[in-house]
Amino acid sequence: MENIALIESFSEFKDDKFIDRVTLMAILEDVFRNALKKKFGSDDNFDIIINPDKGDLEIWRNRVVVEDGEVEDPNEEISLSAARKIEPDFEVGEDVSEEVKLIDLGRRAILALRQNLISKIHEHDNTTIYKHFKDLEGEIYTAEVHHIRHKAIILLDDEGNEIILPKDKQIPSDFFRKGDNVRGIIESVELKGNKPTIIMSRCSPLFLEQLFFQEIPEVFDGLITIKKAVRIPGEKAKVAVDSYDDRIDPVGACVGMKGSRIHGIVRELGNENIDVINWTNNPQLLVTRALSPAKVSSVKLNEEKMTAQVYLRPEEVSKAIGRGGHNIRLAGQLTGYEIDVFREGVEEDVELTEFSDEIEAWIIEEFKKIGMDTARSVLEQDVEDLVKRTDLEEETILEVVRILKEELED
Repeated sequence: MENIALIESFSEFKDDKFIDRVTLMAILEDVFRNALKKKFGSDDNFDIIINPDKGDLEIWRNRVVVEDGEVEDPNEEISLSAARKIEPDFEVGEDVSEEVKLIDLGRRAILALRQNLISKIHEHDNTTIYKHFKDLEGEIYTAEVHHIRHKAIILLDDEGNEIILPKDKQIPSDFFRKGDNVRGIIESVELKGNKPTIIMSRCSPLFLEQLFFQEIPEVFDGLITIKKAVRIPGEKAKVAVDSYDDRIDPVGACVGMKGSRIHGIVRELGNENIDVINWTNNPQLLVTRALSPAKVSSVKLNEEKMTAQVYLRPEEVSKAIGRGGHNIRLAGQLTGYEIDVFREGVEEDVELTEFSDEIEAWIIEEFKKIGMDTARSVLEQDVEDLVKRTDLEEETILEVVRILKEELED
């Protein structure tokens, strides 16, 4: 009876979703053999019989009968008189099998054995969880908010696995409460110690791509291919799509009638503005399409330096650059070209860097961040708009405007 009582923990593990019967038996035998080695010095002459379904265990020690007084290794040999206490007709040279009760190992050994068993089970669970989620990297996953920390949200899935959604992997407009369901992609899985760390992301371009797979049937079926997706999370995204079937309009299929198909994706991403464009192997045409909604007049490429000079009518420049420079930045990421915008028909212009003696470098950098690197590009903008789009004070902008006007008038 004491064997059953001492290994009640079988019942805790035998129904575990991650452990099959054969694996559990192997873990149990390994744990008990380690205990036997510590107690007797070797486990080679022990038979272990385990029935995890019933919580039953038998350990048998096999020894050879020797004459009284000639026992050299008490673990592998037994004296004739001791053997005859087990069975009166034993003779020298015969094998004796004697059951070893767990209680014979000692109380301390039994406690250590149980701890070792629990540790081995958890280690197996963690390895299995790691492998399971490693296979899910790059896939969309849903989990529930368990608790909210300053730098991360801790999620639990239906199986009780912990998933971390760090603050920098969240869309800026994300706001979750305990119990909310959260969708994102499994971005990375690492084993730290013996515990798997599962990181979810809602900011990765891959999350956007996977949402297209879920929401657009033609993408899921492979009729439409996503060539590339780039994002500024929560602000703007561009997705280049293509189809091998000329009868399919890939952009139309992805957007849907009045944006019906893409609306769910936009809502999931915190109303992120998504531009879907037709992919092309013609780099000039790709740059032109990538700068949508601006209408490009002409493009000059330097394929060696991977730069593109784009010429537009003055009224199209702000569209090409976009709010906060988002449009031109994403177009560059999508095409792989560093894009410079030039105003068509405006000949007299001066680079802002030419004013470095009069305008501080950090101020020039603020204008460059929103795609303005020439005097006229600044002067054509409304001062209030520049205040909103940069971190500059109105007085600073007005002073810059005054300097630029004086230079161009001269």
